Amino acid sequence: MKRVLIATEKPFAPAAVNDMAGILEQAGYQVQRLEKYTSKAELLDAMKSVDAMIVRSDIVDQEVLDAAANLKIVVRAGSGFDNLDLATCTAKGIVAMNTPGQNSNAVAELAIGMMIFMSRGQFKGVSGSELKGKTIGVYGCGNIGRRVARIAQGLGMKVVALDPCITKVSMEPYDVKVVQSVDELFSQSQFLSLHIPVNEKTKKSINFELLSKMPKGALLINTARKEVIDEEGLIRMFDERPDFKYISDIAPACHEELVAKYDLRYYSTPKKQGAETAEANVNAGVAAAEQIVAFFETGDQTYRVNR
Repeated sequence: MKRVLIATEKPFAPAAVNDMAGILEQAGYQVQRLEKYTSKAELLDAMKSVDAMIVRSDIVDQEVLDAAANLKIVVRAGSGFDNLDLATCTAKGIVAMNTPGQNSNAVAELAIGMMIFMSRGQFKGVSGSELKGKTIGVYGCGNIGRRVARIAQGLGMKVVALDPCITKVSMEPYDVKVVQSVDELFSQSQFLSLHIPVNEKTKKSINFELLSKMPKGALLINTARKEVIDEEGLIRMFDERPDFKYISDIAPACHEELVAKYDLRYYSTPKKQGAETAEANVNAGVAAAEQIVAFFETGDQTYRVNR
């Protein structure tokens, strides 16, 4: 009997776990749960005899993978997978997957909500501005970015976008203007929503030179990863552009400094909130369980992220 570990320091909602367990048990698998664990040792111990595991933002590094002699597949319930050591997975013959698209609407709605929140002075009684007629740039046109574009259009906004994997033809149904460079994207965007992954090319790529190209009254919305921001450049932007605002779903290392100095121009959620909806929680968990069953029963590797 195959054993599947659901290892979540930040647990799934009970409804999600029930649905996941039902899918796995119906396939004849044994489900093992490790929730709210407080030490890595607990995770290492739980790994010893499992064939598959499902995680959320839990770190699956070489030490964790070395403890799992029978592990064949690990699924990150969510779109980002930088918490998985892909190189070690590949070296050990372990398939690593994510569940793209399952939390897209939740993240997109958060990004739009953040934009409204900052445009209206964080609801602190100051005069704000409306979104209608303004231009939003969408940097990264995957499932989340395309959803952000659609919602923004519903608010009467103009949308420009850039993604190296998206062609002009494929974006035509969305009535989105596709620009040709990151400089062009930032220079045209009064609001700019980040939906890019973290990799060697994108780390600290959002720097002062790029931010300074944004029009007066610019707002940067980050529901992606904090590592894509050059924090020295961000602080310089705040210092030199009193019209600039920034809101993030991931607190930067300079969070305390920004709070102390810039108040209404900066905000960060207390913890990452992008996928924190009941619907996204269930969707991502169920998708992870279904992908594990499909992998073992039919060899399906559709959402594999390592090679």
